[in-house]
Amino acid sequence: MSFNSSDGEITYEKIKERAIKGVAFLTGRNFLLQAITQISFFLLTIFLSPSQFGVFFLVSTVINFFAYFSDIGLAAALIQRKDKVAQDDLKTVFTVQQVLVLLTIAIIFILTPFFQNWYKLSQEGVYLIWALAISLLFSSLKTIPTVLLERQLSFGKSVLPQIVETIAFYATAVVLAFKGFGVTSFTVAVLLRGISGLLSIYLIQPWQPGFAISKKSLQSLLRFGVPYQLNTFLALVKDDGLIMFLGGVLGTSGMGFLGWAQKWGFAPLRFFMDQIIKVTFPAFSRLQHDKEKLSNAVSKSILFVSLMVFPSVVGLVVLAPLLTTVIPKYEKWQPALVALSLFGFNAMWAAVTTPLTNTLNAIGKIQLTFRLMMMWTILTWVFIPLLAINYGINGAALGFALVGLSSVIAIAVALKYVEIDLTKSVIKPLISSLVMGIVLFYVSSMLSPTLLSVFILLALGIVIYILQILLFLRDEVAQGLRQLINIIKVKEVS
Repeated sequence: MSFNSSDGEITYEKIKERAIKGVAFLTGRNFLLQAITQISFFLLTIFLSPSQFGVFFLVSTVINFFAYFSDIGLAAALIQRKDKVAQDDLKTVFTVQQVLVLLTIAIIFILTPFFQNWYKLSQEGVYLIWALAISLLFSSLKTIPTVLLERQLSFGKSVLPQIVETIAFYATAVVLAFKGFGVTSFTVAVLLRGISGLLSIYLIQPWQPGFAISKKSLQSLLRFGVPYQLNTFLALVKDDGLIMFLGGVLGTSGMGFLGWAQKWGFAPLRFFMDQIIKVTFPAFSRLQHDKEKLSNAVSKSILFVSLMVFPSVVGLVVLAPLLTTVIPKYEKWQPALVALSLFGFNAMWAAVTTPLTNTLNAIGKIQLTFRLMMMWTILTWVFIPLLAINYGINGAALGFALVGLSSVIAIAVALKYVEIDLTKSVIKPLISSLVMGIVLFYVSSMLSPTLLSVFILLALGIVIYILQILLFLRDEVAQGLRQLINIIKVKEVS
């Protein structure tokens, strides 16, 4: 079986090989990126106050909200497209996106006084808004080279600009925050990130920018792009739109606590799942005509995410109170510990539902995921604002957790199209993680609050979890490792 691609015919075996190598390569690189990100975030939350961190969290959300309007799903349509992509397609997408992003930047500058008054931002906050707005242009200019790399499943190359951007941003932000520049640390870091990422991706995947509008190409791409983007719009309203609203309710300090809890609560998800999703969307798109192979691939992706995310979340929630006690200057984040646990609960649901909704998108079931997203959006705006107004940051986090419970509906819907062994892929990793968490909680109550206790609990948790996985999922893990080793030995297809 073979599938058309922008670089010619790609057989199922090549898709499988590149996808697995992509997962291995991106996971390895992602460990590096996330290590840099989490260490830097940790340092920033030491050097910055909750209010200063809240400004960055809130302003970044505002810009992300407006960034939606600089895209109408054309890049995703290019990736999902089955047949070969022509230059007219690339230039049409490039032209439309540049027009949209320039209009978006202009609107952000015009609305700056409103944001400054609504969120009570200082002039530092205003400069940060402008820097993030300009960074939208840098991001838009990277679209076509990124699409070309993803259609070729060249994940090894596509991750390099991310490494450059991450190092540029966090190295700058941490150094300036340490020197006392506050919110300005983010402003400078955002601009350096945008410039470095733009230069690096054009060096890796050269493409001559060109302007053109092909009516035929645009109509074809919009048929997938618009429903896909409507899906994204609901996610935007559900997440970023809500954060923008909460900023006026909780203030910058409250948003700092909420942002801290959300960042750490979702850290395992970002650490392990994001790169998997990046690999699986184009790979699943190529396998959409073979249900058996697609189901096998989806099952393995969910198993891998569950194996990594579940124990990480449970361990983080159990150890967080101890960590905020023993780490210098970190006790200021203790008011957000309950919110952290609730966000972690939500992240565990997302570890299962996100790969499944990603699969539905890849096989063209956009309308279905749109209806699911509509459900989540309504529930989000019903629960979270009311709970936040009455109970502050913990109320908001509880609202997120309640919305996460509705994921059982999404799982039931997705299983109608893709067969998944939930016991093997989800239940066993979950039970193993909960057993580990119960043991750690009991042992931690008997230890004094020191860094040595933290390391003892970490080592104990790892040993307990590995032993359980070897007991319940030994064959599946061994098979996956053998397959991965065989793939790594094969020279990557260019």
